[in-house]
Amino acid sequence: MIEQHSTKGELAATPIEAQNLLSGPAVPPSKQQPEPLLRQFMGWYGIIGFLIIWQLAPMLGLCDPLFIPPPTTIGADALSLVSRGDLFIHAATSAQRALLGLVAALAVAIPLAIFLSGWLPRFTRFINPLLSLLASINPFALFPLFILLFGVGELAKFAIIFWSSLFPVLTATINGVGGVNPLLVKTAKSMGASRATIFRKVVIPASLPSLLVGLRMGATTAFLFLIAAEMLAANAGLGWLVHNSAMNNYIPRIYVGVVTIALMGLLLSFLIDRLEAVVLGYKEEVKTN
Repeated sequence: MIEQHSTKGELAATPIEAQNLLSGPAVPPSKQQPEPLLRQFMGWYGIIGFLIIWQLAPMLGLCDPLFIPPPTTIGADALSLVSRGDLFIHAATSAQRALLGLVAALAVAIPLAIFLSGWLPRFTRFINPLLSLLASINPFALFPLFILLFGVGELAKFAIIFWSSLFPVLTATINGVGGVNPLLVKTAKSMGASRATIFRKVVIPASLPSLLVGLRMGATTAFLFLIAAEMLAANAGLGWLVHNSAMNNYIPRIYVGVVTIALMGLLLSFLIDRLEAVVLGYKEEVKTN
């Protein structure tokens, strides 16, 4: 047995203190806080450099300013649209269309996937090739059919968004429910849990990561095909803004529409990330404990 002695005026280090000693001297909190902000700022260096090169290229004659206008020209046109409120109208119109189609797809795909994979697993395996075939059909190829069936109004755009976002959510949810660890289900059954309780307390929480993956894929696909649908037939929206500007040879406004679409895509990705952080927050708690 090894005995530990401490001299007078000295205390034996606890395991935590020993670990801190091995890892080096502690850095004051005041010096740790600016680091994340500095890293975030450094991440913008590439964008700032790209904008500077873009601004200088037309001035130096490296590109035609008629087709590649400088960012200042594009920004002035964007401010004009913002001051009149037109840009907000187009962005809100596109967001509303995408949200309606995506919510409808979620309302159909999630319950259907849970029912098929949970209650009818054999039937699900039987129709899985059919689902894979339908999911592999490019919605662009179905645009003429949707227009023939629903016209060129809002119903056609809703159908395009609904169809394009339905199968990513459906496939991901089926895979998530079908991939739940059977040991969890058997353990719940051994404790006397009913089938409804097992689905509510075991299957649904275990399949949430796959469901959120399907949500991300469905939202991205819905927004992508919304822009394409608005280019075909619409009188408002970001897709219409880009298409109408191209038809009228107003190049700066095309870039305004493209940049706005990109910013809305980043916002959508950010919101889904926040949703994942809230819904799957228990994973972070497990990692930190």
